[in-house]
Amino acid sequence: MKIVIVDDHPLVRRGLRAVLSGEEGFEIVGEAETVLGALSVIETARPDLVILDIRLGADSGYDLVRSLRGLGCRYMMLTSSASEADIRRAKECGADGYVLKDAAPDELLLAVKMIGRGRKYFDQSLLGTLLRKESDDPLEKLTPKEREVLIALGEGLSNGAVAKKLVISEFTVKKHVSRIFQKLNLTDRTQAALFAQSQGIGDFSPPDIRTESGFALPNGTKV
Repeated sequence: MKIVIVDDHPLVRRGLRAVLSGEEGFEIVGEAETVLGALSVIETARPDLVILDIRLGADSGYDLVRSLRGLGCRYMMLTSSASEADIRRAKECGADGYVLKDAAPDELLLAVKMIGRGRKYFDQSLLGTLLRKESDDPLEKLTPKEREVLIALGEGLSNGAVAKKLVISEFTVKKHVSRIFQKLNLTDRTQAALFAQSQGIGDFSPPDIRTESGFALPNGTKV
């Protein structure tokens, strides 16, 4: 299995290389500490698995996974964060695994092997978080399409861009946005974007949101 390691801490990369290089069938074909460096290494080496942190300096490992899903390799997030929002974001962006940096070497190797066989692997200490069902989860109020629109709002997309992405009309987008505001008790797109970010399903982008124009709800709220 060809593996690329992406982490902005040299000691982490060195430690991973030491653990993985001693395992038969694993080959470390590249390392990177930034998103730009990772893009170059991954596109050149074409690994089977990329092990990466969720935070790479000022950049996000989630963005790297989203942008490279078409390459066909798998992605395992290796992080110190056990927050539910980060776990949700990992699942949302399509990561194949999520392992904490304090995991034992044996668990790390097990995760890599399972992901290499095409299975998902999430740190065993996080099972409670993954399996917990919250009856008052606000996202449960939304239809699947409204959830997609909320994710797009969290990415800072305009109504036109949302319509193009979801292959629906701009008028339909506005109706979905109106319902999202009403169901989640939100007043504007900025609040919607921030809410999406808090739920781990979007990256807040103020410039796009502030320049967006829309129509008003009966109570005067802009959408």
